[in-house]
Amino acid sequence: QVQLVESGGGLVQAGGSLRLSCTASGLLFSWYGMGWFRQAPGKEREFVAAITQSGRSTSYAESVKGRFTISRDTAKKTVYLQMNSLKPEDTAVYYCAARNTLVLITATQEYDYWGQGTQVTVSS
Repeated sequence: QVQLVESGGGLVQAGGSLRLSCTASGLLFSWYGMGWFRQAPGKEREFVAAITQSGRSTSYAESVKGRFTISRDTAKKTVYLQMNSLKPEDTAVYYCAARNTLVLITATQEYDYWGQGTQVTVSS
């Protein structure tokens, strides 16, 4: 049974930082590309960042480029999202996702497995 468990969300002031973690179980983590998505109230889920199974390639939404960094630790079966210079518009529930693929995937519907989400709230 595949499980993705996010952690690290919380309340932070604008300009602050958070690091989200997503730990996987029930799958061969080194085979899976990973992504982070977010969903704000009343909005559709949107792509934030993705990383290939090797960790060599990454992709970011324009809105987070230069502020967020995705990384992975295969030994810990964990993918991270370091979020710096946070803005109130970054407030959302953040989800990690996994797909057995060699290429970067940015489309929500292309991912096979999802975590339950972690809330990030940025106050102004």
